[in-house]
Amino acid sequence: MTSLDKPTDDREGTAADDARAVTEAALFEAFGGVRGMIETVLPGLLFVTIYTINKDLHLSAIAALAVSLVLVVVRLVMKDTVKHAFSGVFGVAFGVVFAMMTGNAKDFYLPGMLYTCGLGLAYIITTLAGVPLIGLILGPVFKENLSWRTRNPGRKKAYAKASYAWGAILLAKCAILFPLYWWADTTQLGWVLVALKIPPFLLAVWLTWVFLAKAPAPIDVFAEMEAAEAAEKAAEKAAAGDSDAVSGRHRKG
Repeated sequence: MTSLDKPTDDREGTAADDARAVTEAALFEAFGGVRGMIETVLPGLLFVTIYTINKDLHLSAIAALAVSLVLVVVRLVMKDTVKHAFSGVFGVAFGVVFAMMTGNAKDFYLPGMLYTCGLGLAYIITTLAGVPLIGLILGPVFKENLSWRTRNPGRKKAYAKASYAWGAILLAKCAILFPLYWWADTTQLGWVLVALKIPPFLLAVWLTWVFLAKAPAPIDVFAEMEAAEAAEKAAEKAAAGDSDAVSGRHRKG
């Protein structure tokens, strides 16, 4: 290695580290990070804990819904993004309504299980259709929107791999939960579901990070649009200046 090679290698290493850091930050933002995971797990954990102790469906359901609402209020007070907390409220509310209608405590979990199954299929189907769902989710976060579809094939391939991974993990989770829905009791189903909240999610996020860290950098379409607008304004200003100069020469003539 020559003395000129080392700085180049250092720059390449720094660029790679920067790309990984950007990917980590984007995934953290998109999926809510540690706080988002807590907000996802806590209502279900509270429901199954209370139901395990006293088998009271109404108390368990009300407690789960109440803690979901508290999480939203906390985010509102802190002026933080509420999308993850709101999604948790809607999921818990559907579960509460469904369980109250049927009188079966296991039905508290059914809407979430059906959503997980549908989401897993959506990841697979959208990827087969050439529009990987994870790309639609993360494109705006990386400020690339849909540029990866036609202008960045390496990135599209990474999104396809990540979407297949998400789909396979979610469907594998459903393959465990649905038999338990039919054969296990409420507490058994509830504790297994709580146990399967975080590990599959972390595995899917980690695989997404691996695929995207090796992919080409995203194309910042917002920066491109800003540059195009600046160039257009500069051209208009130059044209106006030329026009003023011509008019001045005519007046002098």
